Amino acid sequence: MALTLTEKILDDHLVEGELTPGEEIGIEIDQVLTQDTTGTMVWLQFEALDLDEVQTELAAQYCDHQTYQFDFKNTDDHRFLRSAAGTFGAYFSRPGNGICHNVHKENFAAPGKTLLGSDSHTPTPGGLGQLAIGAGGLDIAVAMGGGAYYVEMPEVVNVRLEGELPDWATAKDVILEMLRRLTVKGGVGKVFEYTGPGVETLTVPERTTITNMGTELGATSSIFPTDEATREYLARQGREDEHVELAPDEDAEYADEIVIDLGELEPLIAAPSMPDNVVPVREVAGQDVDQVIIGSCTNGGFEDILPAAKMLEGRSIQRDVEMIVAPGSKKASEMLARQGWTAELMAAGVNFSEATCGACIGIGHVPASDSVSLRTFNRNFEGRSGIEDDSVYLCSPEVAAAAALAGEIIDPRDLADELGDLEAPGFELPDRYEGAENDIITPENPVDDGLVKGPNIADVPLKDPLDARLEGPALLKMEDNITTDHIIPATQDILMYRSNVPKLSEFTLSRVDETFAERAMESDGGFLVAGENYGQGSSREHAALCPMYLGIQGVLAQSFARIHKANLFNFGLLPLTIDESDYANIEQGDDVEIVDDVAEAVRSGQEEFTVRINDDWELTATLDASPREREILADGGKLAHTKKHAGGGSPAAAD
Repeated sequence: MALTLTEKILDDHLVEGELTPGEEIGIEIDQVLTQDTTGTMVWLQFEALDLDEVQTELAAQYCDHQTYQFDFKNTDDHRFLRSAAGTFGAYFSRPGNGICHNVHKENFAAPGKTLLGSDSHTPTPGGLGQLAIGAGGLDIAVAMGGGAYYVEMPEVVNVRLEGELPDWATAKDVILEMLRRLTVKGGVGKVFEYTGPGVETLTVPERTTITNMGTELGATSSIFPTDEATREYLARQGREDEHVELAPDEDAEYADEIVIDLGELEPLIAAPSMPDNVVPVREVAGQDVDQVIIGSCTNGGFEDILPAAKMLEGRSIQRDVEMIVAPGSKKASEMLARQGWTAELMAAGVNFSEATCGACIGIGHVPASDSVSLRTFNRNFEGRSGIEDDSVYLCSPEVAAAAALAGEIIDPRDLADELGDLEAPGFELPDRYEGAENDIITPENPVDDGLVKGPNIADVPLKDPLDARLEGPALLKMEDNITTDHIIPATQDILMYRSNVPKLSEFTLSRVDETFAERAMESDGGFLVAGENYGQGSSREHAALCPMYLGIQGVLAQSFARIHKANLFNFGLLPLTIDESDYANIEQGDDVEIVDDVAEAVRSGQEEFTVRINDDWELTATLDASPREREILADGGKLAHTKKHAGGGSPAAAD
């Protein structure tokens, strides 16, 4: 039977199930990664499972979100993470060393391996043939302990690339074109597999820009085949021996096909405030710009920043524009400095940030009121930049640099015509990626050999097994596309409590309703009501854990984002799907009662549930869950379920 590349890797790692789209499969995980906003809970859960040592081939802990350490709580978390890595056997990347996806790509990502990460942009290494999937922290803890990772077998979609990118068009425009066509919901339940003659025209860093932002499509993952470009990239990183030739079978069958002629692409931009609000740059040209940031895990590599540096060489940005470069890794910063490009950028009026996720989640470089910010990031959700009424555009480094030079949004082709001497910078790889390696502490030579917990690090809360009867008010009704940033904001004043769920829960859904947490605590249970794509965005499991702590029993939504739905199961919250008309008829404050014996219905495989509203009318809600997910839900979540069935040993048997 002919197989896609995705199916080949999954088949090599399959431990349970069949590769039938929509069916649940269990796969063996080779590598895991976690970062500092999700990692503390991962290691606390690993400890709670009574596990002694990492069982995957490799585990890596990164500190990349709260690197500015605004508060001792951040610094204490980093010290705890270092101690957990040393105690349990993981690599530790020190604060300031870079963003997890960039540093992992430089040091550990390998073709043909599976990677599970507690960050939604974990699919980034798909650009070099690694099948990488984002998941909630508890799934990472179980995988590190030797358990399988379970996911619905996705449909595999062939994205056939033809032609070659013209001057001023970039890999960022490829993924923006995908978002323009498919929207942020277009990839749910899918893996995008890139094929065709256009693939060989793209370098690995260009490919990883595309796979990184596949997350914005809602995709399970995105992946490229390996080829000479992959081997050359690994050789430049000093890891050529890890190269493996990987490709789909010639007659592989795909669920769908999308064709993109690279030669027809032009500079694109995502307008506020959603990554799929994509238009040609020329359509919004003339818009004044106040801030420009180049960097993040999407476009923060040396080779991403270099084109902007070439454009700015010998020139100055506009005096009313603030421009920041935020490299994806310290290695990228060091290479820019050693080659003189840091000085050129500074001379042009550019400021440099530490290699951090910071600005992407509203920690540092928050835009001014009533201002426009152009960023080479992957998300522009409303308020994500740190100010509620933000106006953030997403674009390539070339479009960003052009805007900084012009003081307004401008197609770089038009700027080149105006200036006369501005040439397309192209995309150039260094002969070798060289930089200091002492910011990664290996498992063989740890700093700590025991856990170090600061006063802000609390125990992991547990939920009781599912009750027979669930009832309570509809505490909050929300619209479509509610993100995990809405549920638990990622700003530094809030995320410093990520290791302290009781305190963090006080901020739950505060961006939607400031009174929510207080009302939820005062209520004896309750439900959330939402439109489509509830829980899109970050993988942070706190978006399920905090509502659980506040007593939320379930969510009635028109549809759920993949990772968040899994997190709801993991923390014992009932995710029920309702149709559009019933969603329209439910009002905030309505009394909600699930008529069925919920615990028995969940365990028995019942799919349809009768929900009574105000003792007035009824609707039918659907539970789409595998038998394994039903057992997890009924037991009160994955932590309780795993401990119950594994007896405190390896969680493999429980899954």
